[in-house]
Amino acid sequence: MKIGILGAMREEITPILQLIGEYETVEHGKNIYYLAKYSNHELVIAYSKIGKVFASMTATTMIEKFGVEAILFSGVAGAINPRLKIGDLIFATKLAQHDLDITAFGHPYGYVPEGAVFVETDKRLNQIADEVARKSGMRIGRGVIATGDQFIADPERKKWIRETFQADAIEMEGASVGVVCDSFNIPFFVLRAISDSADGNAGEDFDSFLDKSARISGYFIMDMVEAIED
Repeated sequence: MKIGILGAMREEITPILQLIGEYETVEHGKNIYYLAKYSNHELVIAYSKIGKVFASMTATTMIEKFGVEAILFSGVAGAINPRLKIGDLIFATKLAQHDLDITAFGHPYGYVPEGAVFVETDKRLNQIADEVARKSGMRIGRGVIATGDQFIADPERKKWIRETFQADAIEMEGASVGVVCDSFNIPFFVLRAISDSADGNAGEDFDSFLDKSARISGYFIMDMVEAIED
């Protein structure tokens, strides 16, 4: 199977590339794609750069140019569910764009005509994540992840997103990747390791725990690759 593994930042795919060891590189659209074989699968790995536009472009390229049959997103996120702590893993059951707002026309936050507020992740990939966690003795959560082109470090904004979307974590790419995959009927999975609490200390926490959280997420993604059947 050809699997796309996507992160937003270099730090989010570095642990994966280190684990694989050998890979080829292809430059396309001002980005680099790393091609490798791992556990009987062909992998296409890239970091998109931060934000919904870059993530959408990279996911589309993975599908249209490289022909991936599934996309796994690995990265970090801010917690808005108080039960989530730095280093915890959570995967999205569905995602929403918290900064998408045409409420002036009577629509709910996150909605666009001919679309939906939420995009759902692939149930089989979610089940594989649960199985991998159970076999390794790891604790993993599941829930709603909210996406927007904003680094949230404001308790009031954090509260609003939590209440509006019943979200558990926030980041800047997942829902846009989900919209792309849903449009092309490509199964996708979004995993996040918590790097901060999206409050007044978010920036400091993010810098301190980025590498550690990215490594936790990346290693788990590679365990999933091993568990995915051809």
